[in-house]
Amino acid sequence: VVYEQEGVYIHSSCGKNDDQDSLIQGVLRVIEKENEVIVDWRPLDDTLDTSNILCAGKDSSSVVEWSQTPKEKCSRGPDRPSSYEAEWDMVTTVSFKKKHHSNGDVTAHANGESKWSFLFSLTDLKSIKQNKEGMGWSYLVFCLKDDVNLPALHFHHGDSKLLIKCLEKHVVLNESPQDKRILLVNSQNKSLSQSFENLFDEPSYGLLQKLKKDPYTVTMGRFSKVTNYIFDSFRLSDTSTQRRPPSEMADFLNDAIPGLKINQQEEPGFEVITRIDLGKQPEVSRREPVSAEEWAKNVDSEGRILDVDYIKRLIFKGGLCHTLRKEAWKFLLGYFPWNSTKEERANLQKRKTDEYFRMKLQWKSVSEEQEKRNSRLRDYRSLIEKDVNRTDRTNKFYEGEDNPGLILLHDILMTYCMYDFDLGYVQGMSDLLSPVLYVMENEVDAFWCFVSYMDQMHQNFEEQMQGMKTQLIQLSTLLRLLDSGFCSYLESQDSGYLYFCFRWLLIRFKREFSFQDILRLWEVMWTELPCQNFHLLLCCAILESEKQQIMEKHYGFNEILKHINELSMKIDVEYILCKAEAISMQMMNCKELPQAVSEILGIESSSVTPDSDTGEDESGAVLSCPSPLYQSISPPVIAANGTRDSTQQMSDTQSLTPA
Repeated sequence: VVYEQEGVYIHSSCGKNDDQDSLIQGVLRVIEKENEVIVDWRPLDDTLDTSNILCAGKDSSSVVEWSQTPKEKCSRGPDRPSSYEAEWDMVTTVSFKKKHHSNGDVTAHANGESKWSFLFSLTDLKSIKQNKEGMGWSYLVFCLKDDVNLPALHFHHGDSKLLIKCLEKHVVLNESPQDKRILLVNSQNKSLSQSFENLFDEPSYGLLQKLKKDPYTVTMGRFSKVTNYIFDSFRLSDTSTQRRPPSEMADFLNDAIPGLKINQQEEPGFEVITRIDLGKQPEVSRREPVSAEEWAKNVDSEGRILDVDYIKRLIFKGGLCHTLRKEAWKFLLGYFPWNSTKEERANLQKRKTDEYFRMKLQWKSVSEEQEKRNSRLRDYRSLIEKDVNRTDRTNKFYEGEDNPGLILLHDILMTYCMYDFDLGYVQGMSDLLSPVLYVMENEVDAFWCFVSYMDQMHQNFEEQMQGMKTQLIQLSTLLRLLDSGFCSYLESQDSGYLYFCFRWLLIRFKREFSFQDILRLWEVMWTELPCQNFHLLLCCAILESEKQQIMEKHYGFNEILKHINELSMKIDVEYILCKAEAISMQMMNCKELPQAVSEILGIESSSVTPDSDTGEDESGAVLSCPSPLYQSISPPVIAANGTRDSTQQMSDTQSLTPA
């Protein structure tokens, strides 16, 4: 509840005399819930219990809320049973309680008790009419987009200015040119609050500055639903300026990330990529996930992995069965060395357990007074609590009594702030941790696997966003080689900056695929096969799959963003993996691959003599790739006795050597 005002009356003309109003006293509230902002008014005898709406899901029959205690800013609940040594039993920083209700949805509470009760989403608000100054009590009339006028709300205790100020944090209000008493709501919708949360210091603060200040928050929300707001920021209330200059939006978003120059061909020092015939994409198939039996056959008596490259190729081609993930992910993420024995790994876990809980104790021992004097720690905690509370609850691990998964998420992220205090917590990190914790089912192992994952991803979250700039430029380079016509079309629609891929890259597609699909996708990417930056080829595969619809339907800037956003949870992970692998083979088999692309994919370029039969081009140069990359394209055939068929493996490798 972000606004609450008692003494807000409806003056109904249902009194005994026609000239006398009947006063109905009520409470007006503005409620933030998930991606929605609700305005709610109801009589005092029909008021809503605000403690029941903090985190309710639309498909949930219960409500999860943060529990508070008088002495603690962030509740310190009762001791939680721990699977670790007694000396590391800790008081849980965040505790949860569950309340059962008939329906947890804010918009679904009963309205049969009073015919005057109403609520609406800000997405449905068209305008607000105010009273003339000096004319009795302050009142407002809400007009909805379907031209329904709600009953006037009279503010007997104070005026309506605080309400207007609250609403301006979520919508843009402009005076009507015809009537200054009427405030018109611009056409942005409910995701504005979610997307630009924590950015509005003042309603008049420029959108460009907000985007520069925190592009993560902007794009982590449903970015496409904010585009109307972007347009409105340019054309303001003047309907004659609805046509934007061709490059205006591209310049606007390019400026949002200083140093991001997608159109590399116009920059000095960049290689000009001309149209190159890559040939037909090969047919690619995938295999079944690696089974526990296959894994066991490749482990010796002391627990060492016998053939790391072979195991990686199998994982790349089929992923892992779920029972193997808890063990295999520790190797894939670098927590366990591939050549370590079982005993060495046990000793490592013991040391890491001690190290983890010492760091955890650091932030748990900070008093409330100390935290008040440490703004960074306070800010980290606030961000973590907000993001943890928004964790995808579709997975059972993050449901249940006391929500142990959510508690562990919070504790691990707070401990990571102790591990890397300079980076701290940035929105999106919880998305990277939640699948890892789900698989590990162990606080310490999940933490160190997350640390290893963040070692790969940390540049995405750094203040200067250098990692994101580099990846967007690299993605543009690959897409231009793959389909220059599609790139030209995107540029013609002010979309050549590929900013709609920001969320894909930032959290590795976490919000684009289902929870189970993301487990498969990540373990495949962690093999680092068949080349560097395979995740960029996954982006190319998705975009190429949508190219036909985007171009045939002549999608413009707004439609492209909307279409890409709506792909979330609709992408076939196996199809995209096959397509991305086919693109990698297509590029690695190209004789004229540009140097810039070779560097992005990690393909070495070497000189050969004219007499060699290794496939030189006219200049005598040939593209070569380390053998594991080629071998990884097709996994070795497993014979009946569990051994690898080296003949078939050699055949597969030779068939993929650049011609």
